[in-house]
Amino acid sequence: MPIIMRLDRVMADRKMSLKELSEKVGVANVNLSKMKTGKISAIRFSTLEAICDVLDCQPGDILEYKRNEGD
Repeated sequence: MPIIMRLDRVMADRKMSLKELSEKVGVANVNLSKMKTGKISAIRFSTLEAICDVLDCQPGDILEYKRNEGD
């Protein structure tokens, strides 16, 4: 999949745990864990907005597009 989640990197930069982010964003810990590991196929804009607000970042800090090798 050409979209890569960089949530783990941003959380590490902010020294924020998954539990703390979950509490501040209001999203279940298990759902954030799936985001962090890239095991999701969609994300609501409202969730992305809340994550960016709490982590003080831009969506581009969390999401990265990587072109497939064959393209």
